[in-house]
Amino acid sequence: MTIRKVLRGARCPGDVAVEGGVITEIGAIAPRSGDEVIACDGGIVTAGLINTHHHLYQWLTRGRATSCDLFTWLQELYPVWARISVEDVAVAATVGLAELALSGATTVADHHYIVPRGDDSVFDAIASAGRSVGVRLHLSRGSMDLGQSAGGLPPDDVVERTDTILASTESVVARLHDGDRVTVVVAPCSPFSVSAELMRESAALARRLGLRLHTHLAETVAEERDCLARFGKRPLDVVDELGWLHGDVWYAHAVHLDASEVLRVGAAGAGVAHCPSSNARLASGLCPVRDLLDAGAPVGLGVDGVASNEGGDLLPELKQALFFARLRSGQPDALTPSEALELATSGGARCLGRPDLGRLEVGAPADIAVWPADDIADIADPIAGLVLGPSRQVLHLLVGGDAVVTDGSLVGVDLRAAHGELARRARSLWA
Repeated sequence: MTIRKVLRGARCPGDVAVEGGVITEIGAIAPRSGDEVIACDGGIVTAGLINTHHHLYQWLTRGRATSCDLFTWLQELYPVWARISVEDVAVAATVGLAELALSGATTVADHHYIVPRGDDSVFDAIASAGRSVGVRLHLSRGSMDLGQSAGGLPPDDVVERTDTILASTESVVARLHDGDRVTVVVAPCSPFSVSAELMRESAALARRLGLRLHTHLAETVAEERDCLARFGKRPLDVVDELGWLHGDVWYAHAVHLDASEVLRVGAAGAGVAHCPSSNARLASGLCPVRDLLDAGAPVGLGVDGVASNEGGDLLPELKQALFFARLRSGQPDALTPSEALELATSGGARCLGRPDLGRLEVGAPADIAVWPADDIADIADPIAGLVLGPSRQVLHLLVGGDAVVTDGSLVGVDLRAAHGELARRARSLWA
């Protein structure tokens, strides 16, 4: 017999009952003998947030290259990233996932493309960190095979051979993919760091194995110039020709799409991970979120790496997305607070191919965030208060009904100790 958990006393939407890892009731729930009661104390309950694009390893290199565009930023950081170890990534992933959990994230897509000295056990380390924290992980087996000597942007010592990448990807899938708590994604890094062969073969591999595809796309004007110089085509045309404009693909950023390209992305059902703070930090531009939504494209939110978004929290991205959509269009209703929350929940779930997630509904998996709301109790619309009010950490967080955060504290990780170890390792990279 399963124990029923009842989240009781929430201002919005009321009580929530959970049994067997799924939501069974919402509203005024009568008490039952044996209930495990989780006090919400007038808080706001939402579906758990979904982070559709991240680079967890970048917790090791916050605060560098703070006045650079993307390409200059990468050129400064690639030599540092070349020195990281599997153990470094394990600690960074633990801190990153723990901080994301405290900011309401129950599912995280990590795009990892730095494989220390060819050791792909780095993906096992990231998966282990996900299990320790307790969140769902979309583990994107990232890759780069186009070094500077072959016309790419990354140094030769951080790229891998194409055949090695493909074999490793299959091995990572066999070791780690369960399609629920750990979902492996095939994810060549970007048009300026991978070959056309890797893009084609990765797409074929993913479709043979029934996996999703992810890559960076159309992030900057410099990327557009690079694609025009190398291929005579804009970035979306490049990936389209390589089999990457389909409903099993989601792109990170998609800032520089023209109106016709937005319609093509929407028609294909390809998704977009919108990373507003990182795009602003690197002066990359403003993603056409409203236009993409109107075209039918799934749009989610991403924190991106904390080397370009030093906060590392997901909740602030809801406000940023709302502000930037309004700034881009000049329209005060370009994105509402409820729509911003949808980007962070159901929109992200669509990007990741998990439409069962991101929903606070009976029958949905019990991925639930409870937000303290004492300081916004005077705001008439609780969702507006959550999105537009002061940033906050969760009071409680459940993933599949399992407690990840309780009374504001992580259940599975000593975050203070992890931060201390991260600082020690980061300092060794500063030398």
